[in-house]
Amino acid sequence: MIESELQHDERGFFARTFCRNEFRQNGLNPDLTQCNISFNRQRGTLRGMHFQAPPRAEAKLVRCTLGAAYDVVVDLRPTSPAFKQWAGVELTAENRKMIYAPEGLAHGFITLADNTELFYQMSEFFDPACARGVRSNDPAFGIRWPETPRTISERDQSYPDRDGPGARDRRERLHRAQLSAAPCRRGIRGERRQFTGVA
Repeated sequence: MIESELQHDERGFFARTFCRNEFRQNGLNPDLTQCNISFNRQRGTLRGMHFQAPPRAEAKLVRCTLGAAYDVVVDLRPTSPAFKQWAGVELTAENRKMIYAPEGLAHGFITLADNTELFYQMSEFFDPACARGVRSNDPAFGIRWPETPRTISERDQSYPDRDGPGARDRRERLHRAQLSAAPCRRGIRGERRQFTGVA
């Protein structure tokens, strides 16, 4: 989780949300390739869990700009000490928290309010051929969502169990692709980072 340091004055506040140098100094991927917005009309909308496979593995920096969401990442890197573990944090327009998901982690969220919008900064271009996902209720991860989803896409519901039939072959293919790609830069859990700025 990342929190910006707010510089208050009589006008309101100013805050830096991204700095290439500070990301690099803290071992985070500083590349910014594209930005996306996800708007969700209804509370209880669940999107995820999504990631891109190598050679288009991507890091994500996500914040909520309208409404509220419970944001989750799952570590899918077989060599990671946090393999198959998950972490979640509530992102709201008011708390201005951000979550950083390095390459090799799946990401998803459930909205906690109507008309919720999330803003993504991505380190890699979207490539449909590399788009992958795992199911949000897969028992292999045991994610505890704060409420039952009301809206979820057919695609997100149809991902097979990670440990089900054919799973070993899928994992081995993904693991070989990950080993041939650049090493990931960060684990699932990390220290809170403060970013300062001046207006």
